[in-house]
Amino acid sequence: METRTERDLDQELVVRAQAGDKRAFELLVIKYQRRIARLLSRLIRDPAEIEDVTQEAFIKAYRALPAFRGESAFYTWLYRIAINTAKNYLAANGRRPQISTGYSDEDGESLDVAEQIPDYRTPESELSNQQIVSTVNAVVDSLPDELRTAITLREMDGLSYEDIASMMNCPIGTVRSRIFRAREAISSKLRPLLESVGKDKRW
Repeated sequence: METRTERDLDQELVVRAQAGDKRAFELLVIKYQRRIARLLSRLIRDPAEIEDVTQEAFIKAYRALPAFRGESAFYTWLYRIAINTAKNYLAANGRRPQISTGYSDEDGESLDVAEQIPDYRTPESELSNQQIVSTVNAVVDSLPDELRTAITLREMDGLSYEDIASMMNCPIGTVRSRIFRAREAISSKLRPLLESVGKDKRW
């Protein structure tokens, strides 16, 4: 017996929902609402607004469901709707994040491997680890919209470059470039911290 994938299971619920089974769509909402809210928390700060936009994204997805043909995974399609809903919400409220331009698709394919950041987990460096986490979060929060979304989908949700490209409606090369640029921004801020951690060690 063939093992059904998550995509297969989602598609079954989609088909049922398209046929009028509201409970099937509710199951998709239950499954993905936390992931969508986590994604939107990188674009919108206020928890109440995140909840509202998450809800709006699912409403839009429900209305658009008859047009969904399963050419991409359901969650890929849903994430794209959520990102667009958040951008529209921010634009309507005059708070649209600055969009960074000038990504190079041509050299994007060569940017697959980013610098690996050392990970210190000794008790002596616990405070430094907290500073590192705080710094990473601050840098991610300050990134332009496209970079922040790309690095969040890759590092927090563990999605493939292909899925991210589909969600963000851009070439894979652009995704690689955005993730590379985001990692470079993080690394440049972390480097002084990591160097100080190294100097503090006495063994």
